[in-house]
Amino acid sequence: MAFRFNFSIDEIEHSEAATPDEVDAQRCTPKRKQESTEKSKQTAGTVADSSPRLGAGEGRDETPPEKKFCFKAAKEHKIPEDLNKVLENKVLETLSGLYYVNMSVVEMMCVHGADAEGIVSKSVSSRSDLIPGVYEGGLKIWECTFDLIDYFSEAEIHFANKTVLDLGCGAGLLGIVALRGKAEKVHFQDYNSTVIDEITLPNVVANCINEGSRMGSGDHRKTSKPPLKRPKKAECSPDALTKCRFFSGEWSKVSELLLSSNEPFLKYDIILTSETIYNPDYYSALHDTLAQLLDKNGRVYLASKVLYFGVGGGIYLFEKFIEEKNVFRSSIVKTIDKGLQRCIMEIAFKDSS
Repeated sequence: MAFRFNFSIDEIEHSEAATPDEVDAQRCTPKRKQESTEKSKQTAGTVADSSPRLGAGEGRDETPPEKKFCFKAAKEHKIPEDLNKVLENKVLETLSGLYYVNMSVVEMMCVHGADAEGIVSKSVSSRSDLIPGVYEGGLKIWECTFDLIDYFSEAEIHFANKTVLDLGCGAGLLGIVALRGKAEKVHFQDYNSTVIDEITLPNVVANCINEGSRMGSGDHRKTSKPPLKRPKKAECSPDALTKCRFFSGEWSKVSELLLSSNEPFLKYDIILTSETIYNPDYYSALHDTLAQLLDKNGRVYLASKVLYFGVGGGIYLFEKFIEEKNVFRSSIVKTIDKGLQRCIMEIAFKDSS
């Protein structure tokens, strides 16, 4: 259903710069040197794509030179008054009662001019699902998202009257589940503005205007119905969409935007995040963001693969990072052994109740 790029992140070229209005030029950090070793590629099944999140380095003896990349500044995306335009030219599919836009259709639209960032063309030319500092994978739905959705039901996680952040949201399915669980507020963040405008926001709108549909049982990885055209008239419940805010940009910049706002900001009771710890270079920014935005008695629910080949991140490395920082306590609350091993982690402040 989507483009498939099975090449190593080591093969990414950084010749194309992001547009000036989306990049904070002062926020540039060196990408850590990584030795490329030959490993077997692992297949991770997803809704949007059957390729692994990160390929392994292949046939490279030399250590790549240290590289620098710039992080995008934060931006809030307003919900358009005309909701029909949000779903214009989108094809909707359903997945266990959740609506989401067909990713391949979005990618084709991006190729033909709907993508101001140019992330689709850059992904094609770079032959990769990820380009650090440029595109961070939000055009695909990764399988750990469904692990976390399953866990919500199994652990009876309640969202009613909670403030929730879907961090690194991509399609926004985690936040949509929280919204349907009667959360008081749900905020969505993704690195790329194109992802928010063309995928996240349309998915949220589609699920609000189709409120009669509820999550059901069954295989999350298969569409339960044929593709659906958008509704002719969008009559969204005001209560649902007024609970939502949408942000793009790098984590620390989004934190700054929220914390420096003149509007009162309540920290989040629950932060949801899936497959965001693939790159150890980002651990410090992620940890600091969680520390700044999580309520003192809040919880983080994080889904991840045990190891991301090629870059070296994974659940146990992040767990060690958390221990060394000595701010949070963490526990692995579920392990999924089916296919490539995956885990669910719960994180809370050490002094929380």
